[in-house]
Amino acid sequence: MFEQAARLNRRRFLKAVVRAGAVLAAPYVIPGTVLGKDGGVLPSERITLGGIGIGNRGTYDLGCFLQESDVRFLAVCDVKAARREAVKKMADAKYGTTDCATYRDFRELLARPDIDAVLIATGPNWHATAAIAAAKAGKDVYCEKPCTKNIAQSLELAATFRRTGRVFQGGMQRRNLPQFEFAVELARRGKLGKLHTVHAQPRGMATSSSGWAPEEPQPPREEVDWDMYLGPAAWRPFNKKLLDGFNFEKGGGMVGGGVLEWGSHCVDICQWANGADLTAPVEYDPPAGGRAAARYANGVNLVLRDDGWLALGSCPVRFEGDMGWVETGDNGDIAASSPALLVGRGAKIPGYPANNHIRDFLNCVKTRGQPRASADVACWSHIACHAANIAIFLNRKLKYDLKKHEFIGDAEANRLRSEALREPWRL
Repeated sequence: MFEQAARLNRRRFLKAVVRAGAVLAAPYVIPGTVLGKDGGVLPSERITLGGIGIGNRGTYDLGCFLQESDVRFLAVCDVKAARREAVKKMADAKYGTTDCATYRDFRELLARPDIDAVLIATGPNWHATAAIAAAKAGKDVYCEKPCTKNIAQSLELAATFRRTGRVFQGGMQRRNLPQFEFAVELARRGKLGKLHTVHAQPRGMATSSSGWAPEEPQPPREEVDWDMYLGPAAWRPFNKKLLDGFNFEKGGGMVGGGVLEWGSHCVDICQWANGADLTAPVEYDPPAGGRAAARYANGVNLVLRDDGWLALGSCPVRFEGDMGWVETGDNGDIAASSPALLVGRGAKIPGYPANNHIRDFLNCVKTRGQPRASADVACWSHIACHAANIAIFLNRKLKYDLKKHEFIGDAEANRLRSEALREPWRL
């Protein structure tokens, strides 16, 4: 009886093995997209992204990120409930899921270990503080401009990203547009002769404080978190114009006009053309005849002006050497002192799309290289703008010590290099 039972058990065992073998032998279908086929991206090559402060400009940036097949957007943080829901709807529609998470406090988003990088498109009041917090949390950062509010923030931004080894791309997307690249190359390769003057458009040079608007009824915190909106800025009562206005509290407590807003682009391109990505002008003059000027240690002059530009679109720049000049702007055209200078120019791309700039960032996230508008590059171009802004605000000539990062012999100007942050925020 025992032998009969043993034979039955062996028979059952052998049948089970045969069945298991059949299952194992059957083909197991793995979707090609998981293997990187048919345009799919291997999970190991995918960059996971979160968004902080996604309004009008941020929505455009996010749209560019979503076009990239190796990006997966996981979460959005915004102080406005309506924006959180709008971005969630946008992301969920892209992926056909309901997975996009929403947060009111950006620190909760930064605490997620599954997020590789963040898009920061808040107002400038938050840019440096949020970017530095993100780097400390181990995230790479694409941050809209102006990237800093003052000189002290510019220096700390660069120091933090060097120390943490994270990748930073400032939103100066014209560094990756062909007409600006071509014009810069003419200057840097000596095609214009010895460079002596670079011109940038500031779009106005008025400076003022953001002020104190009349108090209005404050909405529920879940609908609009006013305290988080102000963040490190000085407290003031709720006012819808401040909430919905564009970029209050810019540099050194000053609204700053176009010198910082547009200088983040135009002065930045002039720095690039002058080979000055890791320096800034050492002298700054207040406006005279509607123009302001600065001078680099190598003798090149920087002119800030709104007049006399050719009709080449917004954000124009002009570079002049002792053998010729070149000027370009956002309409994609390039003008030069000689047709020979324009030989070999690339395709015309009008407007100022961010796609190439975002791709540059994503490539560097993977290679751990430095994108064109790195934290160091942004630091110095913003210092140039902040220093010019302070000279305009004080209406006097200033000299800047590049090593000590202070204005020489001007205590009032030096006080404008930084500002106190409201508790509990720190850089």
